Amino acid sequence: MSDTTPTPPDRLSVDPRSPHYQEEALARGIGIIFNGTERFNVEEYSVSEGWIRVAMAKTRDRKGNPLTMKLSGTVEPYFRDSAPEGEQA
Repeated sequence: MSDTTPTPPDRLSVDPRSPHYQEEALARGIGIIFNGTERFNVEEYSVSEGWIRVAMAKTRDRKGNPLTMKLSGTVEPYFRDSAPEGEQA
């Protein structure tokens, strides 16, 4: 891959209509640790502002988009393709 930045972007969204959508970063795989717990349902995050948006189960709005809830706390994103030394096979 040509883009091998060591840190994920400060703000990222999985919605292609968002100005914070970055296909290259999402293709590498982003993991989020929020307040010490790994989260798998994150729709958008901001490290500098300290929040994540998570999908609320299968609930949808009238346009068919998932309903989200904004949670504040410590956000630690990482690239999944660069696993820590202890987890490499």
